Amino acid sequence: MNDQVSPKVQEGWTGPGRKDGHIAPLTKQDDALHTDPGRKNTFEWWYFDAHLDNGYIAIAFFHASNPNPGMAGKSGVELVLIRPDGEKTHAFVEYSKKDFQASTEFPDVKMGNNYLRVDYTSGDLPIYEIYIDEGALTFHLKFTALVKGWKPGNGYSRFGGMGSFAWVVPFARASVGGTIRDDQVSMNVKGVGYHDHNWLDFQFFKIIKYWMWGRVYSDNYTLSYAYIQCKKNMDHHAVKVLMLARHQDVILSTGEFDFFTDDYKYNGMAEHEYPNLLTIKTGDDLEAVLRVKKVKEAENMLNNFGPIPRFLAKNILRLKPGYFRLVSDFTLKVNTAGHTDEESGQTLHEIVAFKPIR
Repeated sequence: MNDQVSPKVQEGWTGPGRKDGHIAPLTKQDDALHTDPGRKNTFEWWYFDAHLDNGYIAIAFFHASNPNPGMAGKSGVELVLIRPDGEKTHAFVEYSKKDFQASTEFPDVKMGNNYLRVDYTSGDLPIYEIYIDEGALTFHLKFTALVKGWKPGNGYSRFGGMGSFAWVVPFARASVGGTIRDDQVSMNVKGVGYHDHNWLDFQFFKIIKYWMWGRVYSDNYTLSYAYIQCKKNMDHHAVKVLMLARHQDVILSTGEFDFFTDDYKYNGMAEHEYPNLLTIKTGDDLEAVLRVKKVKEAENMLNNFGPIPRFLAKNILRLKPGYFRLVSDFTLKVNTAGHTDEESGQTLHEIVAFKPIR
């Protein structure tokens, strides 16, 4: 895909080049509050997901300020539960700014009776606990990190005078355990989880055309990646970030990789095309190939808007926001010191598009 580099965009790599020669450990403050949630066009959120052994997928957000069109600027908690048959329940519950509390020194978030807190007594691999009880859904989950925290460079990408975007990953992989209540049914659950944290000071659609991101979990490796395609006002710059860990240690942090897409399919629910084949390569050191087996979610995001915001987004801003959550088979090849590991499995990855991808 497009590998355009613009002088307008400043990425945070420590170098040499668009990568990190030294991979700095993540700090507690990296996952703390960074913004003023009351400031206009400033957004921040903590994201968690858990892919559970019983076939459910649980997704939770703590929004200091929601970035999504139609809910932009609102504080609240967001829950998504995807059941094994594909049925989904999605809820965003707004809280007033005075009901939102978060530390600027370490990850500690409260909204009403809902909370995020962390136990660091295990050292480099913390244990995160989240509790959200809203309506028909309750998530009470503990995430025990299996991979050390990571951020690409200093975590920031800056887009000229239009703003900056930050991304940190306190854990790309964790074991998950706890309870979920789905209406009247409570379940003890376990599985694998992920957590990242983002903040920015611009509206996504003003700079970004689309982005794709995901993770790969194999026996010995964890791969996390994102490909963010900017619009013409940023010279079609492509922000690329990738992390590779072997067991708990991050061994590669780079934006120097090739990202190929092919075999596009149209989906009527999202009203967008998506690539059925993704290939990620860093020279001869790493190759990941993802082939889509199932569209887990496909959504025209305009359907989340009220009538007036929907009209404005479609007819004035000319937005066509679509979302995909995809299930893919993967093969991962890692070459270190002349030895090649080849591992395979199945993974979930996602796409958000404000404009057509091709």
